[in-house]
Amino acid sequence: MSLDLKEQYDKIYRYCYLRVRSREIAEDLTQETFLRYIEHPQYHSGGKTLQLLYTIAGNLCSDEFRRRKPEELDDEPLSDVNVEKTVLESYALKDALQSLSAEDREIILLRYINEVPVNVIADLYNISRFAVNRRIKAILSYLRKELGKEELQ
Repeated sequence: MSLDLKEQYDKIYRYCYLRVRSREIAEDLTQETFLRYIEHPQYHSGGKTLQLLYTIAGNLCSDEFRRRKPEELDDEPLSDVNVEKTVLESYALKDALQSLSAEDREIILLRYINEVPVNVIADLYNISRFAVNRRIKAILSYLRKELGKEELQ
């Protein structure tokens, strides 16, 4: 499988951004991911470039969390009713996602946000594709239940 690194850059950035919630830090982590990948040509021949990129990015994000200090929350009130509804829905989704294990959250992020193929996710977690599909189905079922929307597809 030949992988175009330019195509993967945005996906790795998105993956890092959703984990660290900071554009600047996500940009740095994404660049560091590709720099580490390029600096180690011995890893290029295994045919698992995508898996390696996500592993490096995941490790860098974890290292970033260990270095971070807790941040203060902003106390500015929201005024618009539509904004309030959107914020409440966002909080409900965020709460539902936060109630998942870190690994389950990451699987959903990889599969639906970054569109990583199931076989790559299976390789990342050393489980079968069938197990990944079954796990995704269970996670989505749980999220539907938490959000009270059984009609979600």
